[in-house]
Amino acid sequence: MAPPPVAESPAPAAPADGLRLSDEELASRIPSLAPGLLNERTVLVSGAGSGIGRATAWLAARLGARVVICGRSLEKLSAVRAALTARGLPCEAFPLDIRDRAAVEQVFDDVFARWGALDLLVNSAGGQFPQAAIDFSDKGWRAVIDTNLTGTFNMMQSAARHWRTLSAPGSIVSLVVSPRGLHQVAHTLAARAGVVAFSEAVAVEWAPLSIRVNCVAPGAIVSEGWAAYPQEIHRRYREASPLRLAGSPWQIAEAVLFVGGPPGAFITGQTLHVNGGTNLWGETWTAGKPAWFAAASQAWQEP
Repeated sequence: MAPPPVAESPAPAAPADGLRLSDEELASRIPSLAPGLLNERTVLVSGAGSGIGRATAWLAARLGARVVICGRSLEKLSAVRAALTARGLPCEAFPLDIRDRAAVEQVFDDVFARWGALDLLVNSAGGQFPQAAIDFSDKGWRAVIDTNLTGTFNMMQSAARHWRTLSAPGSIVSLVVSPRGLHQVAHTLAARAGVVAFSEAVAVEWAPLSIRVNCVAPGAIVSEGWAAYPQEIHRRYREASPLRLAGSPWQIAEAVLFVGGPPGAFITGQTLHVNGGTNLWGETWTAGKPAWFAAASQAWQEP
């Protein structure tokens, strides 16, 4: 059985490091999508305690959706829920480890029992750490694969089974990665590639059920996760695409709700890259560029 919904608690102040969009920014930024786009719709966002998931929950609520958020951190979920409800935006929160299939099923049972429907599932939960693949431990590999691939599968299949039972349409958007030039996170590259392949397969299988399945692949996005890296890495991340810019969680949220919502009604089985062109050119070394490859790059510099 899943734990009960998270109780409200005061939202903590935003960090002063500039990596986290404040509640005020999320509440006031003008959306590119039409007001009321998601009126009377229910949207479930995993990994909504921070980063892209949090921005997606905010934008969905501001566009009129009933928002359900889940994730492993009770403190973060409580803060997001408190900030939304304080502004009159409906939000329910459930603590959830997406690797726990029974807990996933219970959350979907609760969502469908309360609202009778779910219109959009956004899979934003996940995690990884930078390390050379040759040094991965068995535990480290399994932790990333179990969360990013198997956990996403648990969410997708559970949602699809509920929609099938009700003969109701549905939409799924999963956050993956733009793999070109992304190094030292081979475990999440493998997991997210599995999510893309699975999404493409079930976009065909589930089309007769009126279930759309898509992915959004962000590039370098400024978020709280950058706090673990030195400022020099931040600078290099920003210059890792043809545009030489880093994106915002808000930009990814808009892409997710465009593809997964009514504007994307004729889109399924696709991966939208929102990355400044990184999938065409660029490189991101999450643990710093090794000397071997730095020397190779320098071979193209003027003498």
